[in-house]
Amino acid sequence: MKISHVNITIPRGAESQARAFYTELLGLKEIPKPEAIRSRGGLWYDVGGIDLHLSIEEDRVAADAYRHFGLEMEDVEGVKKRLMDAGIAIDPGRAAPWKRFFVHDPFGNRLEIHEVGGLRA
Repeated sequence: MKISHVNITIPRGAESQARAFYTELLGLKEIPKPEAIRSRGGLWYDVGGIDLHLSIEEDRVAADAYRHFGLEMEDVEGVKKRLMDAGIAIDPGRAAPWKRFFVHDPFGNRLEIHEVGGLRA
């Protein structure tokens, strides 16, 4: 058994804003949604063999303070700098024995950006 995908939500019509964050700032690779469901809107990304789905939610509500997903990245400091240079707030989070930080996407979804191998060290 393995996780095949993670689904988060964005508002209708926010695909360009999502691309600016997920493609341009984080460097994720967008993949095409299946033709049969493209009309629903949203975006899909390949994140190291696991899909990240950004689905449209009409009546979005704020997530709780701790709910998040993690992205393991080679250049944590470089990603942090790109985000900060773009004016995006960084949260160092609670102390951990690996390099990491938290960030919210433009829609309030919380992400943990952490170093390769840190979680299982």
